[in-house]
Amino acid sequence: METFEAGILRGGLSFGESPRWHEGRLWYSDFYRRAIYSTDEHGLSERLEYEVAGQPSGFDWTPEGELWCVSMTENRVVRPAHGDVVADLSAYCGFWSNEMVLSASGRAYVGDFGFDLDLVLREQGIEGLTSSPIPTTNLVVLDADGSVLQVVPDMTFPNGTVITDDGATLVVGETLASRLSAFDLAPDGTLSNRRVWAELDFVATDGMCLDADGQIWLANALAPECLRVRPGGEVTARVTTSQRAFACVLGGAARSTLYVLSAPTNDRFVVADTLDGRVEAAVVDVPGAGRP
Repeated sequence: METFEAGILRGGLSFGESPRWHEGRLWYSDFYRRAIYSTDEHGLSERLEYEVAGQPSGFDWTPEGELWCVSMTENRVVRPAHGDVVADLSAYCGFWSNEMVLSASGRAYVGDFGFDLDLVLREQGIEGLTSSPIPTTNLVVLDADGSVLQVVPDMTFPNGTVITDDGATLVVGETLASRLSAFDLAPDGTLSNRRVWAELDFVATDGMCLDADGQIWLANALAPECLRVRPGGEVTARVTTSQRAFACVLGGAARSTLYVLSAPTNDRFVVADTLDGRVEAAVVDVPGAGRP
């Protein structure tokens, strides 16, 4: 198994999420600075792109080039450039909305936490997760006009989400089940044929991306690492980071730099008032593919 070591490009983030490579820059949400930022490939010249008062997480661009963003605490998808609401997901969410990816046809796939993980851990410790079944929640499919097209139930903390180059398969990480689940993605945007893509013991699958060999790079929210995984679960490479990794994307001019967003913890009661989040990066062997 190959191992790469990430270098720190910049600090000063509170909690970075949902990195995207777009028009020659690395874009990312910062939960507690409540904005989307971008920086150049070397981590210099951070630029404020959009403020999102409801706390930004997943975001992506429509085929027309409009940016949609999850406003987490409001359980909404919004258009920050216009200040309006694309969709209200409150009826489908167990707790805060989180990750999102858009297909090439403009359909959105949005997950949520399902329950207040930070509060459970603070009040009950890890026993709070192991003494009873973990609450499940929905993966919501939005049509290009923002209407709800489909609701996929029984997801265990649906998180990082990717779509293959051919647009035929969607893979979503179920963080608290330590697995990746795949769906067939129909031309009308609906999902079917749910199946296990990979099971990974003691790995909290977080933000992820695809490469040109059909493998997935994913952040392991329990450790300072990102893992490259084949269908079936074989780990073929690792990128080590300076602190726990929460999301990654392949970008750069050749789309072969793995950009990683890291932080000391994801506990909002600890990290919300700090600026210890980082952008880290390592050059890997296989370039990116698919969405995001």
